Amino acid sequence: MVELRARWDDLVPGSASLADELVARYVERTRRAYRDHYLGIVLTALDSLIQLSTDPTSVRLAAWFHRAVHEPGGSPAEDAEASARLAEHLLPQYGVPAIRIAEVARLIRLTGDLAAPPPDAYAPPRRDANGDVLLDAVNAILASDPSRYVVHTAEVRRDAGDRKAALELRYDEVRDLLDGHLYRTQLARQRLGPVARVNLESELAGLDSELPAPWRGWEQAALTATATFTAIAAAVVAIAASGASWETPAAQDEAGWPPVALAVISFFSAPILFRCARSASQRARLIAGTVLAIAVTGLLIAWAQVPTTNVAVGVGLRVPLVISGLLLLLVAGAAALVASLLRTRTARFLPARNLGQQLAWLAAPAAVALILLLIIQPLSRSYVLGSNERVEGTPREAGKAVPSVLDGGVAWVSDSVVGTGAEEAIGTRYGVAIPRPSGVVEMLDAATGALRWRYSRSDSDEKPVITATGNGEYVLAQFSDVGYLLLDANTGKRKAAWPGRTRDRYIQQAQPLLTGERSGKLHGVDPSGHERWTYDSGDCTDLGAIATAETVVTFVSHTCDERPDEMSALDVQSGKKLWTKTSDTYRRPVVVAGLVVVAEPGGDSDVPAALTAIEPRTGDIRWRWEVPKTWACRTLLNTAGKYLIVVDCPGPSSLENQKTIVTAIDANTGLTAWQTQAPVSPRVKVTVTADGRVISLGRGSAGCMANVISQAGFRQVRLPTGISCNRDPRAVGNLVLTSGSDTVIALR
Repeated sequence: MVELRARWDDLVPGSASLADELVARYVERTRRAYRDHYLGIVLTALDSLIQLSTDPTSVRLAAWFHRAVHEPGGSPAEDAEASARLAEHLLPQYGVPAIRIAEVARLIRLTGDLAAPPPDAYAPPRRDANGDVLLDAVNAILASDPSRYVVHTAEVRRDAGDRKAALELRYDEVRDLLDGHLYRTQLARQRLGPVARVNLESELAGLDSELPAPWRGWEQAALTATATFTAIAAAVVAIAASGASWETPAAQDEAGWPPVALAVISFFSAPILFRCARSASQRARLIAGTVLAIAVTGLLIAWAQVPTTNVAVGVGLRVPLVISGLLLLLVAGAAALVASLLRTRTARFLPARNLGQQLAWLAAPAAVALILLLIIQPLSRSYVLGSNERVEGTPREAGKAVPSVLDGGVAWVSDSVVGTGAEEAIGTRYGVAIPRPSGVVEMLDAATGALRWRYSRSDSDEKPVITATGNGEYVLAQFSDVGYLLLDANTGKRKAAWPGRTRDRYIQQAQPLLTGERSGKLHGVDPSGHERWTYDSGDCTDLGAIATAETVVTFVSHTCDERPDEMSALDVQSGKKLWTKTSDTYRRPVVVAGLVVVAEPGGDSDVPAALTAIEPRTGDIRWRWEVPKTWACRTLLNTAGKYLIVVDCPGPSSLENQKTIVTAIDANTGLTAWQTQAPVSPRVKVTVTADGRVISLGRGSAGCMANVISQAGFRQVRLPTGISCNRDPRAVGNLVLTSGSDTVIALR
């Protein structure tokens, strides 16, 4: 106290009693904070800064008075106001001029707002030299000896009353102090700033350990992680884009460096943006903004360079991937910029990692990975699919086909269908679908042959493989390098695109829809491509299957061991196994009248020993029809209503044999319904109509002839000129189609 009293040093002549009163106020026993040690630190700091003031006496008086009045729990503003009034009351008694008293009171009141830091670049319109010096001296306590600083802060918190409220208030005050310049004068910044920051950061860490704040700082961590991992994701997408083309077919002079450049920029941006997100400097914000500008500029350039699609040119996968990569880079730059701004305002100094920050660092990469897999990849594929497809034609009511009576006339001739013919036609509820080269599917009116719609793709130059599904409501088309697309048979519009993983599968059966894999897996699939179930027959197996409306019957043969072949039944909807049993190597399964009919092996011969009808829900054998031993050809099995149509030859399979025998077996009884033998070569390809007629084409002396074998017997019909006799006919229901020169011809 004596040392403190000596500092007064006749500051005001004849004011010894005033000095004693002020010292007594700072050392009174009821005061918990802002005691004599505190005032000594302020006055010591003031001695080193006083030369910067314009009125040293006023500044010193203000320093002595600024905490002369202090009430426990009171705010700095309240203490400063009460102390200023005390100065205004006491100083006139010692002859201090009124103008100086006013300046002292003003300076004291400035100390009521110490926690508010000055702007980042402190340059007020009018410098307050006296105020700057006083406030820097008052804040010198922040740069005191660490042990002394800890005691001071403990006294301040204890003096504030409620412990939790005091901790929270002090935490906010310390963070605000650290968020700006601690001192107004350059001299104080140099001498006191570094030590003050160390003390404040240590106090902040201590406060954080006392305050239950498991989530504090998660926003900052999430933004930093987002900036880092999104930039990495942009590099990954750009690398993927480098392996794709900008347009299809790919131009020979297409530049390959843009996606590579984007990958390099994104890769090196990741660590840079990480540092920027954790910095509050102007430079960090400038760098983050530069990355943001690069991404925006790249997006504008990429969008302007997107190819215009037409019949010959389509959009390549590189377009959506490059745009996606630039969008990810844009998000990374924006996240880093926001994180830097957020750190500048409220979170420049965060505590050590807590639960919220750790979860944010885990969640951010997981979210980015999900965005890549569930958003960017599907959207890129969807963009390419939508940009490269065209549907031509005006939807109109579909005509109904008139059954072919085969009287030698022509019902209709289609427009030119270059590169295809009747043998690839399929029937739907809305007409006859034809695949064509260069990625085209056409739907012809079954009544007139007129074009109803044409679906084409710019990114496919091969003929698609098509099949009808969904009870004829859809056309399922497999395009090379695209996969399976589901087209509405009425309008030609794409209803769905199957997932990319199904691209290499084969259609095991179209109705109900089953797909298979070479690895021995069978899938129950909806027309949209959604898998209901998967059946795996295991390694070293050959898997075949056929399905009725309710049941799938599978045939499994083992190729790596001596285990017997198996036959199992699965539920169509759920894939649940209904039964399984060992079996012979059944062949050529067909479904007729709800039964599965298979050909029993006939020893070393290709000719089956018998045809067996199996009840699919139970595996029971309904009936068995023995194949005559004299039959020696392919034994073709087809379905016509309730009949199983069997096509074979009644003698040896040789060039001399020119006879074909057709047998209709009633599927309900297993008895022969009718049988017809005809002088037709057993080696020609045949088609079977819905009413059981077996039709083939042959060349006679009078031209191309249609061979018709039915319950009524055998007859030949001369066909008009222009029909290609060397191409196979096709039955769509009871409508018989043949091929002309780049046309499809329906027989009357």
